[in-house]
Amino acid sequence: MDIKEQLKIIKRKTVEVIKEEELLDLLKTGKPLRVKLGIDASGPDIHLGFAVVLRKLREFQDLGHKAVLIVGDFTGKIGDPSGRSKTRPQLTDEEIKKNIKKYSYQIFKILNPDRTEFRCNSEWLDKLTAADIVNLSSKYTVARMLERDDFSIRYKKNKPIAIHELLYSLFQAYDSISIKADVELGGTDQTFNFVTARDIQREFGQQPQVVITMPLLEGLDGKLKMSKSYNNYIGISEPPKEIYGKIMSLPDNLIMRYYELTTDLGNGELKKIRNRLKSGENPRNLKASLAYRVVSMYHSEKEAKAAGEEFTRIFKKKGLPEEIPIHKVKAKKIWIVKLLTEAGLASSNSEARRLINQGGVTVDGGKLTDESYELEIKKEVIIKAGKRKFAKVIPS
Repeated sequence: MDIKEQLKIIKRKTVEVIKEEELLDLLKTGKPLRVKLGIDASGPDIHLGFAVVLRKLREFQDLGHKAVLIVGDFTGKIGDPSGRSKTRPQLTDEEIKKNIKKYSYQIFKILNPDRTEFRCNSEWLDKLTAADIVNLSSKYTVARMLERDDFSIRYKKNKPIAIHELLYSLFQAYDSISIKADVELGGTDQTFNFVTARDIQREFGQQPQVVITMPLLEGLDGKLKMSKSYNNYIGISEPPKEIYGKIMSLPDNLIMRYYELTTDLGNGELKKIRNRLKSGENPRNLKASLAYRVVSMYHSEKEAKAAGEEFTRIFKKKGLPEEIPIHKVKAKKIWIVKLLTEAGLASSNSEARRLINQGGVTVDGGKLTDESYELEIKKEVIIKAGKRKFAKVIPS
């Protein structure tokens, strides 16, 4: 493909390219580039926000380049401080290993496995000696580290900054050195880490990587970036009905943003959707089309259609799902709060109480507002909690 056309594809929907002339020079060599992407080891679910970057990486693969995925199993034990107002909790080896196992099948919903190199940064970081770490640390200054917004804010507010957090950027930079990265992709909140890697690569005699940043997708709350840490995400491996329902719950002001960042629609089709929004069309119609597209991408059109039909049946026609989990109860009576948690309709007693007090719990279609209520288990009872959770309670 023509170099200018490749550059046009690569730059599409990006925020910044550092530096474009360097990327152009790399493309002119004709060699397959090694394109690095770090993966957070803190949770096993890949969400639509991270998929924005993965889909850009797939474009690189389709242009003949190599995706080098680095699972931060070592740096996960440090905790990335990016955008954090306090020290991030460190992960244990057991937590990291458990999360890594669940990544591969999700990753390859998007990436081409034949052009993907999967690595863990413990491969090289575990081998660093104390002398190696001192040498690496000598390549950067504390003053430069404190230029980071998150560190600067915490420093001014006299909040603690641990030494291991300062090392995070240096270890991530060492990843780029170890795998000889030509390009690094990521969200805009990672720019400092990526630019640090460029500086460290120079210090180690390597050509600095080109940095390409992607926009951050807002989560379901419409405020914070989509993140596993904020629990406001839509996982690409979640059941079709769950993905569909979550997209239908999006704030109206995010509809266009999600069309732009979670689909592969071209400018012409995006313009039509924008015009439909401006013309006053019911946002529900556009959310339904978006939900169908997204579920089809990560599951199938058949499952997207079924999810849409069930959503309509439950929320528009006030019906019930075709499949409702069964929960058996041995006791003749059970406290409603305990039942909600045992049946998986609430994650804790406090969440169960909140759902009841907000009018979000029904028993056989009747709203329940008394958190001290004890349900008699004489026959089958349908419990609904929130908008999408159901349980069929039966005597054991």
